[in-house]
Amino acid sequence: MKLEEEISQKQFRNEYHKAAVNVVYTFNWLNNQNISFFKPLGITPQQFNILRILRGQHPKPATIKLIKERMLDKMSDASRIVEKLRVKGLVDRNICSHDRRNVDVYITQKGLDILAQIDALDNEIDGRLSSLNQEEIKQLNDLLDKLRG
Repeated sequence: MKLEEEISQKQFRNEYHKAAVNVVYTFNWLNNQNISFFKPLGITPQQFNILRILRGQHPKPATIKLIKERMLDKMSDASRIVEKLRVKGLVDRNICSHDRRNVDVYITQKGLDILAQIDALDNEIDGRLSSLNQEEIKQLNDLLDKLRG
């Protein structure tokens, strides 16, 4: 459906304005789909992001600083999210042995198991963009990279 119909707006200042609104609208559309996808698993998209970061570090620990640097949503409170994951048994935290000001964060087996469950649904996740073919997806990625360039 066209953006104009989705948000009931007949015109934009120009194509740049429309593109900016379209990117924000599409982000929110994808984000809402992600929220719905992760809800039955008992995690949020931000928690999923941290679990993936920790799996990439596994078996080595990650510091909160490293997690913040790698997160997709730079505005998220990584410490608070890590604590919520710890309470769920998906991560462990320990005081860093060589720098007591830092905390080492590890993914648990339960955290790895939930990611394996999600990995099995990769086709469902990818399917959200299935209205675009391989060439269009590459072009979209190139354009988004260029935009942030």
